[in-house]
Amino acid sequence: LIQLGVAQAAIGGSRFLASAMSAQLRRVLLGGGGLARSAGRRRTAAPAVNACAASGRCSMPLAATASAAVGPWRSGRRGNANAVPPLTAERYPIQRGDFAEVTDEDLAFFKSVLPEADVLVADDAEGGGLEAFNVDWLGTVRGRSRVVLRPRTTEQVSQVMRHCHQRKLAVCPQGGNTGLVGGSVPVFDEVVISTNKMNTIIDIDDYTGIMTCEAGCVLEQVDAKLAEKGLRMPLDLGAKGSCQLGGNVATNAGGLRLLRYGSLHGTVIGAEFVLADGTIVDTLSKMRKDNTGSYLRQLVIGSEGTLGLITKLAIACPPLPKSENVAFLACSSFAAVLNLFKEAKANLGEILSAYEFLDSECVSVLGKWTGVSSPLESEAPFYVLIETAGSDAAHDEEKLHRFLEQTMENGLVDDGTVASEPSKIRAIWDVRERITEALKHDGYVYKYDISLPLPKLYDVVEDTRKRFQGDDGVTRVVGFGHMGDGNLHLNITGPEYKKDVMDSLEPWLWEWTSNVRGSISAEHGIGFKKRDVIGFSKTAEAVELMATLKKTMDPQGILNPYKMVQVPGGP
Repeated sequence: LIQLGVAQAAIGGSRFLASAMSAQLRRVLLGGGGLARSAGRRRTAAPAVNACAASGRCSMPLAATASAAVGPWRSGRRGNANAVPPLTAERYPIQRGDFAEVTDEDLAFFKSVLPEADVLVADDAEGGGLEAFNVDWLGTVRGRSRVVLRPRTTEQVSQVMRHCHQRKLAVCPQGGNTGLVGGSVPVFDEVVISTNKMNTIIDIDDYTGIMTCEAGCVLEQVDAKLAEKGLRMPLDLGAKGSCQLGGNVATNAGGLRLLRYGSLHGTVIGAEFVLADGTIVDTLSKMRKDNTGSYLRQLVIGSEGTLGLITKLAIACPPLPKSENVAFLACSSFAAVLNLFKEAKANLGEILSAYEFLDSECVSVLGKWTGVSSPLESEAPFYVLIETAGSDAAHDEEKLHRFLEQTMENGLVDDGTVASEPSKIRAIWDVRERITEALKHDGYVYKYDISLPLPKLYDVVEDTRKRFQGDDGVTRVVGFGHMGDGNLHLNITGPEYKKDVMDSLEPWLWEWTSNVRGSISAEHGIGFKKRDVIGFSKTAEAVELMATLKKTMDPQGILNPYKMVQVPGGP
């Protein structure tokens, strides 16, 4: 993207000149015509809509949110997009719980609490007209909710939940609907409570960096608003253009910055949430130290809407780095990827912000369906994306260049490019972030998000390829993910969904993961799809305790039923 070191001006004032490089580093980082070739590539992703920067409200128009949430299944393109998926109740062996059905009297009550425009009613009994809320982002599961409610205040959420509790109406909380395990859409006819309209940034503390906001704020728009204050979100996801903070916290989303800033369990300082019976629990303290009893906010972080509906959040936001660099590197083996990570931690230290890896199949599918290509001319079995972020551009660049020279001399890196300009950094990140988009066009996607010990991280990809070698039901197997936290995204595509492929994957993959003491869900959550296999990662005693907590906080089981954990006697 930019040619490292050819001139001081070329990298924004770096003092590391070409003359100081080893011959090998100069050959790799200056010699590739691919660097210049990718510099003029037009970015096809839509730019962020910075509505909040102008108005103080982080609001994405409903139509844009709905389109992003549903994914491309309505467009007639290849893959999961071919048609509206079958109802979840038809594809999976699950029975509807003993819940009431929405009546005209219920609709009249909802319209007495909310503006009529915020009570959306389906065209038919199968949820027609509400596909944006009934179908998941992957287009693999579909509920048939007849009503979607869009409250604007915590008090409105409370009134709605109180009514649903009294009537025993099941509820599905929903944010941006970008979840990948069926947790954000109804399974049957649950009432969808969308946080779309709860999208105000309430306060950003100039001294502590703690932001207070409503749950429906869109991640990318919040990040843009924070940047005006010299801050950034501690969370970054590929779905940032449509995912909402309430959903991020409810699923304990991990993402690209976890290596640097840790999980949301540490960065969420306070939360306000509504229980199943309508009780408002306000733990929205902005004090970093508050040792007055149990940290109740931790109950809803990662609970996937099964214990309470998040309405407001207080999040500790770190300073926006003054210097950012991204390196895209080619490695000849996964062993090199592993050893490069160890060297990055040791030599980049405090400025290491992200360490992502992807295999050559990821680059192939990107090129086929999105037009995004590797910024390198040479091909390699593996690629690594390293991001550094700090406060001193000259120091950070020199540290990165010294690291690259060392790792190239010892054979860990075969080729590479570095960017420090924001637009070119974004272009490199597109290679990593648009893999999921490309896979959706490649066919039906069997998508897995697992955590494994680092030495075992790619073994499961190779074993999966061997398992389906010669199987015409599988197009490709790809592996990519967050090396910094042992998170692998294993994706298998095929021309269409096939039960025999799924049966060959599960429970084999869960057993494989359990045998190496990994986790069957690294960051996507449990949702609907993994509820019945949680025992591969949690002991029976832990699952029983989770069920007890659910029964205690939601005795009637109306909050996001059929998800996360099954309560004995419940749906």
